[in-house]
Amino acid sequence: MWKVSRWGSRRAAPSWQHLLVHKEGVAVHINAYNFPIWGMLEKIAVNLLAGMPAVVKPATPTAYLTEAVVREIIASGILPAGALQLVVGTGEGILDHLTYQDVVTFTGSATTGRKLRAHPRILAEAVPFNMEADSLNAAVLGPDARPGTPEFDLFIKEIRKEMTAKCGQKCTAIRRAIVPDNLLEDVQIALGKALAQTTIGHPQAAGVRMGALASRAQVERLRTQVQQLAKHTPIVYGDLENVEILGQERGAHAQKGAFISPIVLLNERPFEHLDSHEVEAFGPVVTLMPYHNLDEAVRLANLGKGSLVCSLATNDPRTAQDFVLGAATHHGRILVLNEEMAKESTGHGSPLPLLIHGGPGRAGGGQEMGGMRGVEHFMQRVALQGSPSMITAITEVYQTGAKQVEYDKHPFQKYFEELEIGETYTTHKHTVTEADISNFAGISGDNFYAHVDATSLEGTLFTGRVAHGYYILSKAAGMFVDPRKGPVLLNYGLDECRFTKPVYPGTTIGVKLTVKEKTAQDKRDEADIAKGIVRWLVTVTDETEETVAIATILTMVKKKNQD
Repeated sequence: MWKVSRWGSRRAAPSWQHLLVHKEGVAVHINAYNFPIWGMLEKIAVNLLAGMPAVVKPATPTAYLTEAVVREIIASGILPAGALQLVVGTGEGILDHLTYQDVVTFTGSATTGRKLRAHPRILAEAVPFNMEADSLNAAVLGPDARPGTPEFDLFIKEIRKEMTAKCGQKCTAIRRAIVPDNLLEDVQIALGKALAQTTIGHPQAAGVRMGALASRAQVERLRTQVQQLAKHTPIVYGDLENVEILGQERGAHAQKGAFISPIVLLNERPFEHLDSHEVEAFGPVVTLMPYHNLDEAVRLANLGKGSLVCSLATNDPRTAQDFVLGAATHHGRILVLNEEMAKESTGHGSPLPLLIHGGPGRAGGGQEMGGMRGVEHFMQRVALQGSPSMITAITEVYQTGAKQVEYDKHPFQKYFEELEIGETYTTHKHTVTEADISNFAGISGDNFYAHVDATSLEGTLFTGRVAHGYYILSKAAGMFVDPRKGPVLLNYGLDECRFTKPVYPGTTIGVKLTVKEKTAQDKRDEADIAKGIVRWLVTVTDETEETVAIATILTMVKKKNQD
């Protein structure tokens, strides 16, 4: 599999190109216990698109869930044999046989991630290592988001959700709530009321809003972390030792189960008591801290030393701009919350697949997902140099200046399979007149002064009335289109368009239409037409052979073979 990542030089020779080719190794995914299914699927999706098989090593405590899903995937037959393999257990030795053709991704604690990144084999082979570590993500309340505003309510709602969803055992969960010092008490009261509505217990019991942590070991670890934080930042909501639960009839047990109350701590001197920015209590725990001005809010957010995500609740564009520009270097994603986008927002803790998921510093420095960015992580970028014709032959994408071939038969009368990359059609000539310009202005309604008023051109780039760029493009289409019915099903759109030289009345233009790239499409069902998308390079020149316009258009073309 390969992908062209950018167009080459427009000079005839030499030309250049970047190619992306899939690596010859495997993607090794070492995943955290808190995402046994979604974490695996999110990671393997992009390596499979890149043409690379995967070896998945889930965390032992929740590996049984991963195994159940992998078993179903294999049974479904949707993947080729060997495309997905599962390793359950300690995974000892899994990194010992890596080569530079492999890729490793890791999700989990920063301590474990740094240890794996320093593995001798990874260092010796320069194996790409993508790390997504748990971080001290922050939520910031803007100065304008006072009680009674939608942004204040969204802020409280988002903190409660991030504390209680998956019991706060998420790498993106909010750990620090940074609020204006004059609103600290209001936030503390509102958050306490919101958390008081959170019922805890067996997930299948009626009315339960929060379940248990992943294990009893996690509860004990969380208690130790909270106790460390509480030395200087007291608990103002919740109880580490006691929790009321629902679902005892289903087997839930307050002491034997991994249940814990949501905990809110208060750090009134966040620039002095730094544990809030160093110790992550991995559960339903958040620390409130005040700021005096927006500059302090930025500094506090950045004290996390690198986070996956930060959210800001504000309806003030200037506040949003100042905060984002100050905090962007320390965060992988920033969510700006206000009433306008609330209904469509995925929330603080839910990254979009087209956006990168990762962050600098403590967050590991990785960048997962991100659309094509995620796929490219599993591919090798290679710079290719050569003549335009040679690069066209290698990539099957026409490069400007490459050899062209012309046939008597109009290309619009050819089926998808019959068209050749570099095949060109040269049109007849047309001399642009003032009537052409006036008529197009009348039809389009485009009466821009440069097209219709020759007396207004003093001090401009133009020496006379100039033809509309879209007239040139429209006229070019009229010159290269074959009006007869044929395999071309429809015009699919326009990718690129530039107007490179003014066209005045009396200029004679001609057009070359060249097959630039072909992409076959699968039939959606038996009744669908077998077809493909053809990208055409449209080059419009004047009588001096200088280019006046250049564009890439797309057509949908029927295949000759309809099987």
